[in-house]
Amino acid sequence: MSYFRRQALAEQMARQLLRPGILDQGLRSGLFLSGSRRTGKTTFLQQDLMPALEAHDAVVIYVDLWSDIQADPGALVHAAIRNALQELQTPTSGVLARLARIKGLDVEALGIKFGFELSELGSKSGPPLAQALMEVVDRARTHVVLIVDEVQQVLATEQGAQLMLALKAARDAINPRPDTPGYFLFIGTGSHRAQVSSLTLQGKQAFAGATSLNYPTLGDDYVEYLLGAVQAEGARVPSLGVAATAFATLDHRPEELLRALRMVQQYGDQQVDTFFPVIALTLKSAAADVELRKIEDLGLLAMAVFERVVAAEDGVRGLFSAESVGAYSAAVGHEVTTDQVQRVADDLRNANIIMRKSHGVYCVTDPFVRQAWLQHKVQRGPAAGI
Repeated sequence: MSYFRRQALAEQMARQLLRPGILDQGLRSGLFLSGSRRTGKTTFLQQDLMPALEAHDAVVIYVDLWSDIQADPGALVHAAIRNALQELQTPTSGVLARLARIKGLDVEALGIKFGFELSELGSKSGPPLAQALMEVVDRARTHVVLIVDEVQQVLATEQGAQLMLALKAARDAINPRPDTPGYFLFIGTGSHRAQVSSLTLQGKQAFAGATSLNYPTLGDDYVEYLLGAVQAEGARVPSLGVAATAFATLDHRPEELLRALRMVQQYGDQQVDTFFPVIALTLKSAAADVELRKIEDLGLLAMAVFERVVAAEDGVRGLFSAESVGAYSAAVGHEVTTDQVQRVADDLRNANIIMRKSHGVYCVTDPFVRQAWLQHKVQRGPAAGI
């Protein structure tokens, strides 16, 4: 089955970003998109939006901060920028060929030259990001779009905050110039709506005032496309209305809808519409169980620590305080130490279950997991303890 392209949406977004009308000028301050995990955000970025931006002559740089959650976000972004600049320095690269074709760029025999060594970018002795990105804009005579996936990870460290300040400095150095040959555009996407939004709403954040929107999830047109593709292969499918409602139950997650369609094949034609909603509910519960099992597998102390983080929707302080350690000891039935709590918290962070929102403040990484935990807690009842 071929990929369901969202070209119209991607083209609209590309035009709003690169050729903005009066009402879209604010997008040059930054665009932040938030939506649940596994709803197709990254696929849309890579398969639809990036090609649309490139078709409008932009140099697009993509980096996923979840590709290595132990790494400094700045190191990941600098590495992605270095790779992109290396492409621009390579005469045979597809990026240069595209720019030459679209913009008539007269590329030197050895590619585009920069006034700094790429290896120095990101080092203390290297150029600031503002200088490096300005050189790309000026020498390639085009726009540079940086897409940072799971951007909320910058909240976890001071280095992340410094990275955002450096990117803001680049925006402010490049975009206001009256004769700039291109603009620097920043797109941040993430799975935690509140945290992504906080990057634009809190005055202390570098991109305060930038545009924050919900990621446009796949809709009924995707469901209709998928049903048609499955039916063309001779398989049973529910009616469009039933399937669309089930897709909403599954939080608009394409993989889960496909799984439901596979499961419904065991029923007769007259039963598909009856059982499909039940299958969707079952799969949603099963997905929650998988996430919660990751926590349970880390042990009772991990569950007690996670419970304390879950209790505070906006983040919890004092995770390692004497009071907290005493509460953990009571929950697990024996005395625990601060070092043990620290190790368990590190395990939860390494598993990307919790994250440090700011200095001393921890929160649940994925709102879906928090919601599932709270729902299961209600089902277990207060007598179930942890």
